Amino acid sequence: MTDLYVSLFISNYSPTPIEKVISLVSRTGRDLQRYDTTGYRQVVGCIPYRYKNDGEIEVLLISAQKKGKGMLLPKGGWEIDESIEEAALRETMEEAGVTGHLEETLGKWQYKSKRHNMVHDGFMFPLLVSEQFEQWPSLLTPTEFPKESSPM
Repeated sequence: MTDLYVSLFISNYSPTPIEKVISLVSRTGRDLQRYDTTGYRQVVGCIPYRYKNDGEIEVLLISAQKKGKGMLLPKGGWEIDESIEEAALRETMEEAGVTGHLEETLGKWQYKSKRHNMVHDGFMFPLLVSEQFEQWPSLLTPTEFPKESSPM
């Protein structure tokens, strides 16, 4: 009610949206972690991709935290205070330093954690990359898209 009242009297006021605010600190801990009814941790992530000038597709991978453990897609915990889409975008920004257009989920799979003896439910989304940040919160090192073929 107050917002409507104020907007009637300040009709020429138009707030400037804050578009590119990113936190340089990753969420930590499991206090807000989401689990399914059987106790499986809910994990979400993205397959970040973009089209090169010749139409070929590039997929962005991140290196594993432990050296020599391969390349990974960005993913992490889905927390109770966010939608599955918000979690996927947040995890991808935190771990890979990119954002973009989130597409429909590719589905659900289950996998056993290598670090803990537990099973996780995973959900992945294709993400058409539109922006690559110069700084992001993760301790992971991304395998960057070459700057000369950057979508920006």
